[in-house]
Amino acid sequence: MNKIKREFSIRDLENLSGIKAHTIRIWEKRYQLLNPERTTTNIRTYSLESLQKLLNISLLYQAGHKISKIAKLTHEELLQLVGELAQNNNNNTHAIVGLKQAMINFDQEAFYEIYHQLSTQMGFREIWQQVLVPFLHEIGLLWQTDVICPSQEHFISHLIKQLIFTNTAQLKPQVQQNNEATYVLFLPENEIHELGLLYLNYEIRLMGHNTIYLGQATPLESMEDLKQHFHKIIFISYFTVAPAPDKIEKYMADFHRLINNKNLHQLWILGHQANQLEASQIPEGISTFNNLESVLRALPKNTPFQKEPII
Repeated sequence: MNKIKREFSIRDLENLSGIKAHTIRIWEKRYQLLNPERTTTNIRTYSLESLQKLLNISLLYQAGHKISKIAKLTHEELLQLVGELAQNNNNNTHAIVGLKQAMINFDQEAFYEIYHQLSTQMGFREIWQQVLVPFLHEIGLLWQTDVICPSQEHFISHLIKQLIFTNTAQLKPQVQQNNEATYVLFLPENEIHELGLLYLNYEIRLMGHNTIYLGQATPLESMEDLKQHFHKIIFISYFTVAPAPDKIEKYMADFHRLINNKNLHQLWILGHQANQLEASQIPEGISTFNNLESVLRALPKNTPFQKEPII
């Protein structure tokens, strides 16, 4: 399952580059851009080098360069032109293509180089919204179509987590007022999709609120003690794959029994599973949200918004 891909189908190339398979075939025939191998059953297969070449060609093509001109470039000229495009063009497409290549090659240095180039032009919030979110969406599609392997997905997700941790650590802690809520962010048991929650924690702290980040697979029982330390807690969680739809109502009942039996606290839920709930199923003290932006709009605005750190 974790075997690294070294050969790619034409459908893989289409999914990774955004260039239709039909177009790739035409370019092969007309310009000899790629030189696929063929299996014993005459099916095209492409090397990692062919994939990387097509990603660069796609970048230039989408920037307006004619394919007939691109086809005449040597390997060195192609790389030079891509580099010049990266320097002169603020289009985030180049960064996303570079992140794909870093993921495929397990190239940590390239990942951080792309991030540092972006950070000279924009803050972390912009990088997240304009580059990392579209990139993560593409990773999801590549995962579903079996173009990338689990180790590549884990590799790139870990690096993105490190960026969020680093930027969050640079935020100044706030002095909590007596009437302010503490925001406790956690994922339920069997839920491991953490990136969205990590970034939400960054945004809440950036707004000047106090958070406690508990992370993945947190049992409800382990959070009971928090009631002894904070008078008003808003628990925030993503229900992406867990709890299962037929267990969410019991989970909410258990939350009320273990943590909120005096109706002092709240539970805010995001994610696919929560979005399936009908309003009549949601008890008092629990709210569901369609997306991160709706959560941020629900936060009080009486605390100063911090400036993003320069990292």
